[in-house]
Amino acid sequence: MDTVLYTVCAVAGWIALGYMLRLQRRHPSHVRRAICVGLGAFATGITVAIPPVATAIDEVSGLPNLAKLMSHAGALTISASAENMLLYLALPPAKAAVRSRWWVWITACAFLVMTGLFAYTLSYDEPVLLTVEYATDPVVTAYLLIFLLLGFFAYCFDITRLCWSFARICGRSWLRRGLRITAVGAAFALLYSLNKVGYLIAYWAGYQPTGEREIAAVLVTVGALLITIGLTMPAWGPTLRVTRRWEDFHSYRRLEPLWRDLIAALPELELDPNLRRRITALRDIDYALTRRVAEIRDGRLALRPYLDVGVTDLAEHFAEQAGLAADQRRAAVEAAQLACALRRRRAGIVATVPQPADELHRPDGGYAGEVAWLTLVTDAYARSSVVAQTLDAEDIPQPTAGDARR
Repeated sequence: MDTVLYTVCAVAGWIALGYMLRLQRRHPSHVRRAICVGLGAFATGITVAIPPVATAIDEVSGLPNLAKLMSHAGALTISASAENMLLYLALPPAKAAVRSRWWVWITACAFLVMTGLFAYTLSYDEPVLLTVEYATDPVVTAYLLIFLLLGFFAYCFDITRLCWSFARICGRSWLRRGLRITAVGAAFALLYSLNKVGYLIAYWAGYQPTGEREIAAVLVTVGALLITIGLTMPAWGPTLRVTRRWEDFHSYRRLEPLWRDLIAALPELELDPNLRRRITALRDIDYALTRRVAEIRDGRLALRPYLDVGVTDLAEHFAEQAGLAADQRRAAVEAAQLACALRRRRAGIVATVPQPADELHRPDGGYAGEVAWLTLVTDAYARSSVVAQTLDAEDIPQPTAGDARR
């Protein structure tokens, strides 16, 4: 089972590393560089930890436990890199650099001690493995405790704490999600460390518990995948918005007929004329769509003196004749009101009986609901026969030019 799980982790690690290296070449940064170093160490370390690969490395080199040492070096490096990334996110650059250097020196010294202990085991007449099964050997115990207490417990505790704390104040949604997922992954790494320490204690107490390798493999896999996802999520997460961005752009285009006529009548409402260009709008579609919705709503409010109750009655009559569903009927009535109000404004004729302000439809669903509602109104404004019939039936002189409907 551990062979399959470690292989899955290795594949995920190499894919993530390739993706992040491409981003680092395009947009270099301290944070992204730390992630690349960590992912490279993780991918290498987990690859050499795959049992058949580890056995081959040990046999070819003639050094028992060499693959284990390499794997542990990768684990220490990814922990240090994740810590480095978080320090640069959470602290001013100068302070982050100082603390990062301290962690690098501590990790380097710890690994030198581990390497010395590994070399000492090579002098044994009977080879030992750097695993909990040989925990009664003081050298093996010292090696494992240094690795577990620094590489997993100290680092992962700090990573969990920093990730969760920084996520609370982070304004970027995908970075916030990535930090929380990284924190959960680091928590699984803590469980891995506690599991190993528990087995060390059990072996020293004279027990022979089983299942440590299987438990460790599951905890490493879950923790490693979550950390990999969390560290890379700020980079690839926003790309998942491509579908939503296209939907927003589609809504932006659908709102154009109503928006165009309102702005033609009330040009002071337009805040940014550059957004008329679709390429410009597409670059920041969130802002462009928000402005278009706001300007339509502002136009609706500016036309209130020209919204007549009689138009509502006419439009509802024609909508009922057309057999429209409830939402379509309401949208057609509002579209007819706006079309007639625009014509009244151009003719300089205010409403005889103004439409009460509290009868303005307020859709559910927040901003998304408002966008959906206004696109429905705009579709009716541009194409509904109810709007055309209401315009024809209303007894208002036709303007000589610029009619919204002609």
